[in-house]
Amino acid sequence: MTKKNKLTKSFTAYTQILRAKLACLGLLFTILISSCSDPASVGLELAPGNNQVGVFFAEFDLPAEVVLLDSFNTTNQGLLVVGEEVDPYFGKTTGIGYSRMYFDSRAERPKSEAILDSIFFRLDVVSVNGRNLDQPKYFSIHRLAEPILDTSYYNFNELRFEEQPLAFSSVNFGETKDTTLTFPVDQDFAEDLFGKLKRGTEFNDIFSFRRYFPGIAVKSGEGQNTTIGVNLGFETKFDIYYHYQGDTLSQVYEINTSSSRSFNGVKSDRNGTPTSIITEPGKAYNTGDLVGLKANLGIAMKVNTAPFDNFLDTLNGAIFQQVEFVLGEINEVPTGQNPPSFFVSYFTDGTNERLSRASDKQPLTVQRDGQPQIELISEGNEEPAVRAPAIGRYNSNDKVYSMLITSYTNALYRNQLQRKDWLLYGNSPETNGDDFKRSFRQFIVNKNRIKVKAIYSKIK
Repeated sequence: MTKKNKLTKSFTAYTQILRAKLACLGLLFTILISSCSDPASVGLELAPGNNQVGVFFAEFDLPAEVVLLDSFNTTNQGLLVVGEEVDPYFGKTTGIGYSRMYFDSRAERPKSEAILDSIFFRLDVVSVNGRNLDQPKYFSIHRLAEPILDTSYYNFNELRFEEQPLAFSSVNFGETKDTTLTFPVDQDFAEDLFGKLKRGTEFNDIFSFRRYFPGIAVKSGEGQNTTIGVNLGFETKFDIYYHYQGDTLSQVYEINTSSSRSFNGVKSDRNGTPTSIITEPGKAYNTGDLVGLKANLGIAMKVNTAPFDNFLDTLNGAIFQQVEFVLGEINEVPTGQNPPSFFVSYFTDGTNERLSRASDKQPLTVQRDGQPQIELISEGNEEPAVRAPAIGRYNSNDKVYSMLITSYTNALYRNQLQRKDWLLYGNSPETNGDDFKRSFRQFIVNKNRIKVKAIYSKIK
């Protein structure tokens, strides 16, 4: 049984007890704590006859805004995000993937008498997120017109590339989420590339090659509402097939994207949407009744945790049994698309940036339930713990994210932690790489569906 199911079962059990006792008294109560209500006056004692310990349930809302993250570095994520998505909240988001290419200079090159058979470009697609996936989706490979430099690239960066693709094709994904797309290469380019491979100095070393071929841009057709994740490595590549006179089988020479610098460029047109007001990085924006986050665009959600103070400051002798941060039910996600699977809650403040620990600059997050929320750094010096970030997980059945925060709440109540606001970020320490930079996944939620639910006892 998952932690989510255990918590749900606990709430159900307490609710059944409550209803039975209230039925005997002929009473009906509604529980609601908000940032402006007195938590000492609401909360139902489930065992009124017990003069030692009372058990209570409380619920309160957390306000939220959206933040455009500054310096959203997408260099070398290992995955190109290619495609576009359109929705009424975030507008139109378009992703183009850029990558250098690599060849093994020790590999045997075709001799001058070699005969070209064909050249294909292959994309190793490992994820698909989109609508109408049973209809054709078009993708194209373009030759860069300028090099990828040894520097950091951000999601707002872009490079010039040749308008005429060197390869393109269409695919009906259907239920397929991972596949290899094979593109026949333009014949004129194929003959030029093969000629350079056989006789040219362009393949003497990787630097000469990149002067001839700076790299690729991968893009999609317009209006498709579909994005793909392209894995870079040995399987995203040119396959060059050739033979010699009298051969019955072709040989193959590869130029791939392993060991290759890459980045994701993102264009965002938010005109006419609630997020059109988002123009400055690092500033929190109120977008009306809705709030959301979107990967690779760099839009995160800031949660105002001030209601914790309103709730905790009026409690005496409280012990928290279970506390859960609940986000959702999120707004409907179109068929074929998926929201992020998880998020972490970074500590933030008025800067709207992720805060770091003073001693070692490690990012500060809410820590998992059952794990220490503070730790001893040196004699007499305690700091917030950083080793086990809590993870908000998505339940696709009820369309809700949940994160247990019992240990965190107890640490706040005992003044072991200084309360900070949270910056929700769609990644998990359990994954390789940064998932918030490897897709266009998103969610949108009504602000009145962001809550804390607590079960606690009071020692009299």
